[in-house]
Amino acid sequence: MLMLCSQSMRLAAADWFIIAIYMAISLVIGAFYARRAGQSVNEYFLAGRQGPWWLVGTSMVATTFAADTPLAVTGMVAAHGVAGNWLWWNFVMSAMLTVFFYARLWRRAGVLTDVEFVEIRYAGRPAALLRGFRAVYLGVLMNCLILGWVTLGMVKVLALTLGVSKWQAILLCVAVTTFYSVLSGLWGVLMTDALQFVIAMVGSVALAVFGLRAVGGLDGMRAGLDRYYGQADQVLAVWPAGDSSWMPLMTLSVYLGVQWWASWYPGAEPGGGGYIAQRMFSAKDETHSLLAVLWFTIAHYTLRPWPWIVVALCSMVLYPHLTDKEAGYVLVMVDHLPAAWRGLLLAAFLAAYMSTVSTHLNWGASYLVNDLYRRFIRRRAGVHHYVTVSRLATLLIALLAMVVASRLESVQTAWKLLLAMGAGTGLVYILRWYWWRINAWSEISAMLAALAVTLGLRAFPSLNVGDPRGFALSMLITVAVTTMIWLGVTMWTSPEPDETLCRFYQRVRPGGPGWRPIARQLGWDSPGRLSVLFINWMLGCALVYLILFGVGRLVFHQWKVGGELLGLAVLIGAGMIWAARRLPGD
Repeated sequence: MLMLCSQSMRLAAADWFIIAIYMAISLVIGAFYARRAGQSVNEYFLAGRQGPWWLVGTSMVATTFAADTPLAVTGMVAAHGVAGNWLWWNFVMSAMLTVFFYARLWRRAGVLTDVEFVEIRYAGRPAALLRGFRAVYLGVLMNCLILGWVTLGMVKVLALTLGVSKWQAILLCVAVTTFYSVLSGLWGVLMTDALQFVIAMVGSVALAVFGLRAVGGLDGMRAGLDRYYGQADQVLAVWPAGDSSWMPLMTLSVYLGVQWWASWYPGAEPGGGGYIAQRMFSAKDETHSLLAVLWFTIAHYTLRPWPWIVVALCSMVLYPHLTDKEAGYVLVMVDHLPAAWRGLLLAAFLAAYMSTVSTHLNWGASYLVNDLYRRFIRRRAGVHHYVTVSRLATLLIALLAMVVASRLESVQTAWKLLLAMGAGTGLVYILRWYWWRINAWSEISAMLAALAVTLGLRAFPSLNVGDPRGFALSMLITVAVTTMIWLGVTMWTSPEPDETLCRFYQRVRPGGPGWRPIARQLGWDSPGRLSVLFINWMLGCALVYLILFGVGRLVFHQWKVGGELLGLAVLIGAGMIWAARRLPGD
């Protein structure tokens, strides 16, 4: 069975034609927007702040629809059952915080990057130090780690389908995406993302259908899971039993009770941030910003998961003794797709990969140019100079990502490592908007403490992030230690100057009791309550989970329960619309 990994997929002329058409369209879009991207840094990185909500939100979804993601989901399901997806399903709660608490605030801030935000929220040398540090830490270190595992996912696909070597696959993947990313800026990224999302979704659903045919339908899949794993119900359970060996209760509790608010993770940052913030900055106005993140959250968590999960379950039955469980997804594609569909699926993988990489290249370059080069190295230069530097920075990040990809082995392990490295910082990113006492040293100490504790815990084998219990323990320890450190540093250091706090409050108008002293200084009314935002947040979370599990029930032909869950989701959605009308005005 393991010898399947050395086989490559034979592509017919129709397959190559589909792939060629897709690549040509992507390159044409990139060339079309090249002149517009060259007009200014604002155009290159933010599409002139003219993005409509549906395009901006779809771009967010496409960015998170990476080539590595179905492989990582396959690894999770093979190791922990369907419930293993709670590693990322818990971020629904964080995403909904961004929708209702932060989307409007980010748009009001009017910055080019979320890193620039620190110098409107904080003052002096600590703020400048934090801005430069975050530009390198996020734009290079974290970003290249993400690009590395995304590229690793695509490398596995190409190695198993075309039989190319690791370095050949890396060069092929990065070169094509970098070409149009360097040319077109964010407008090109947004437009290609919309196309790529459609192709990736069609391909995912098609592979799930062919995978089910290969195992004999749902009944054959259940029988195979019983035969090879002896517990199909545990494998398929969305909510595992307390004694489940597939998903320990302790690990599930950490996912639901701690991880979503405590950890920094790209695309699900507590308080927004990263490329999600970049997309919000590119929206037309505050309303478009909120709707974009709402559409992203619904589509991200309800449209994408089940085709991947179905293929993962089929791969467990078809390849029960496979060592690299993540590769099972690609093997279903190699062994069970007819001609033409193979080309579409490869195009879908390329689409998923390119949408993610193009975003991360553009986003990371925005940090290096706006928050490092233009802020600290050359503050006054012409528009064309900064656009040229932006393109060079994009190329630099692509080269570094290739090196990182060559060193990584597991997508899922890289995911968990990044979550652990960001553990404990999330609360700072949430509170800096709603509590005046947070200062620059709060963020600096949180980031350094989380990194130091994560690296220190790697010396203890029992806290290995690849093990579910080890991951849960390391997360709890890192969050506890990091939180104590940054809270202590916050209270030990001086608050930000009143002038800075008043200017920030007037500009962003965050509201909430945490700004009452500043509102009094300004002679403003008491800050508005946040209760309406909390109601919308709870309704939004309920809406997404009901759709997610309702669709899952329908996929497994549990029509009555699935219909009831979706019906309840409609009622919740109506309640959310009613509550949304009571949101504070722009």
